[in-house]
Amino acid sequence: MDDIPREKLTGSLRRGAVKKHVAAIHVSGKLTLLQRKLSNVLLLNAYDTLTQARSFQMGARTLCLMVGYNSKDFETLKQSLRGLAETVAEWDMLDSRGQQEWGVSSLLSYAKLKAGACEYAYSPALAEKPADPKVFALINLNIQRRFTSGHALALYENCYRFHRTGNTGWWPLETFRRLMGVDDSSYYETYKHLNAKIIKPAVAEVNRTSNIVITPETRKRGRAITDIHFAIKPNPQLAILDLEDGAGQRRAPVYDGLRAMGVSDRLACQWMTEHGEDLIAGKLDYVALQADVKSPARYIAAALRDDFGGVAEARAAPVPVSARAARLGRVQALAAARTPTQRDADKRFFLNSITAAHTRLNFERQGWMSTLNAKEIVAF
Repeated sequence: MDDIPREKLTGSLRRGAVKKHVAAIHVSGKLTLLQRKLSNVLLLNAYDTLTQARSFQMGARTLCLMVGYNSKDFETLKQSLRGLAETVAEWDMLDSRGQQEWGVSSLLSYAKLKAGACEYAYSPALAEKPADPKVFALINLNIQRRFTSGHALALYENCYRFHRTGNTGWWPLETFRRLMGVDDSSYYETYKHLNAKIIKPAVAEVNRTSNIVITPETRKRGRAITDIHFAIKPNPQLAILDLEDGAGQRRAPVYDGLRAMGVSDRLACQWMTEHGEDLIAGKLDYVALQADVKSPARYIAAALRDDFGGVAEARAAPVPVSARAARLGRVQALAAARTPTQRDADKRFFLNSITAAHTRLNFERQGWMSTLNAKEIVAF
């Protein structure tokens, strides 16, 4: 996920006590860590047109890379998509008129891989929920990629939705076990086991990894613990990973070019992170040279998705191997010649030399092929 999307929710939870039921979408916690990350990437890709479009599409290799798969590992991708289609999302909340609404839907209504692209869709009833910022909070993919535990990421997702209210509200332990995906295990019916194996490790990783700090509290009926909730506050030490951390990208000329073509803020930041400023600049130049383009934003989306167009290239003409491509080839060869231990040390050493957050994240995603660090990589 390259420097992955940094989206910013528009809209705030303005209602006085922010009714405790507004964010009551629960997704089965039985997703693997990679499936959970995949779900968030797909949602972010679709978010800007979630209630308008019937289906959504993104490059399958890009999708694999953004969630940490090998870019050619389509079998794992198929298994994960199948898992999302089989996963249930459930909501129990008040609608806009104050009437109680319960619903259930598969997380994806369908998904298919064809011609190098992943096409997928949500049920109309489910699509309405994430589209409302009062109900659902998108997860910053720069943060989610830091998680190594599926339980920790599940806990983060379910707590972050309430970060504006300061606490999650009380969950019966039965509900909490379901959110963590351990409701079918008799072992975790005992709170001592649930706390030691699930709650404490997950809380520690959320507080160490994410932009919030959570504190669990419990209540009892008699001597038995029956409910749990989490107090939530910002994590000042990781403010760089907050949802508004795209300031550096927004100062780049290519960001202004994308916005001038009608690309949303969120999507502009996502594309810059995903593809790098150099490639985006080439696509912008290419689109600007085309006549009778009715929707520049859609045209550049197609250019990025299908990888056509360049600064001055003719589409029918063969593209010569550039000096930049040759340099990258030498970098790849040099890296391949190192031992695994040396390669790991090289990456850590180079990563420590990067100071800008967005270029650092770009290198973490693209490695030695990082477009935003090309000059420094060659020098290194």
